[in-house]
Amino acid sequence: MPMLNVYTIVPVDAVIASNILRDATKAVVKIIGKPVSLSFIHMITDFPEGPAAYGELISIGGLSPTVNAKLSSFIADILRTKLSIDNSRTFVF
Repeated sequence: MPMLNVYTIVPVDAVIASNILRDATKAVVKIIGKPVSLSFIHMITDFPEGPAAYGELISIGGLSPTVNAKLSSFIADILRTKLSIDNSRTFVF
């Protein structure tokens, strides 16, 4: 089961958070190759310093250096587009 936790310092309203979670779920499912029913995406927002983001992805199977790089890029692009966080300020582990 892939699990992605995203922590961001940017305040996020419910609609934007929902869009980010939808897009991140699509990226995880497509790139790792696991079904949506087994994927879990969680977002914690509104830390006091910013703008930056940190994500943790955990999965049994489906990960490799190539997949990790591709998924990190997709997640960073989602956060850059939706929250204006520069890719250099986003780290996905």
